[in-house]
Amino acid sequence: MTKKRAKSEIVVKTLNSQTRSRVFKRLGPLVFLAGLALFLSACHHRAVVVAPPSPAPTPPAPSKKRKPSKEKRHPAPPAPIVQGQEGIASWYGHPFDGRHTSSGEIYNMHAMTAAHLTLPFGTVVRVHDLENGKSVEVRINDRGPFVEGRIIDLSYAAAMAMGMTGTALVRLQILKPGQDAAGGVYSVQIGAFLDPGNAERLKQHIEKKFQPVIIRKDDHGGRVFNLVLVGQENTPQQAQKLADQLVHSKLATQTYVVRIN
Repeated sequence: MTKKRAKSEIVVKTLNSQTRSRVFKRLGPLVFLAGLALFLSACHHRAVVVAPPSPAPTPPAPSKKRKPSKEKRHPAPPAPIVQGQEGIASWYGHPFDGRHTSSGEIYNMHAMTAAHLTLPFGTVVRVHDLENGKSVEVRINDRGPFVEGRIIDLSYAAAMAMGMTGTALVRLQILKPGQDAAGGVYSVQIGAFLDPGNAERLKQHIEKKFQPVIIRKDDHGGRVFNLVLVGQENTPQQAQKLADQLVHSKLATQTYVVRIN
């Protein structure tokens, strides 16, 4: 074995440069193909092929973070009040009686008041029951109801005057706009948590793409909820577009447009 190796080394050393060039030119492609085959064989055993994910639809969300403008904001024109809104009405009494409403008033379940998500506080509304033909006149002094499909939450007295035992299909007739009808500010409520830590974590997550995000405390029957609100828009329509963006971006599943002033 040693003699054969020695002879091979002598032969290689005695080859002139021209001979070596011809040998390498002939052997070069073979060496390349052999190396490529070895590489592919190794990859076949080690590599994990991952199918590319199907492209997700591009959301209409802005590419940059939504930040509050530092420019001086002029008072927004009054938001258009929608006449003839139809939906489900509910009512609330105990244990909310005697507690603060979103407007700051003390809730009196025996007064003719109601909660609405976006109508200005002080707006006078006639609620028509489309099932029994009765109607009542109420004043908006609270926010709610936060249940999908419901448009107004009547006081206990208003519900009893209209003959409601549970919920009812109603139509709203605006009789008198509230004194603060102009300059409305609207946000999108995306969560309500008893644990303030959960609200803070959601706030930090949303702030990466949308700003501003605020947390408000709301007393509901002796339980204090931490409400996560996104955006500060001038009209309910703008707030609804923001709500659609949040859902499309998979940052929220259930949203409510709420007037916050």
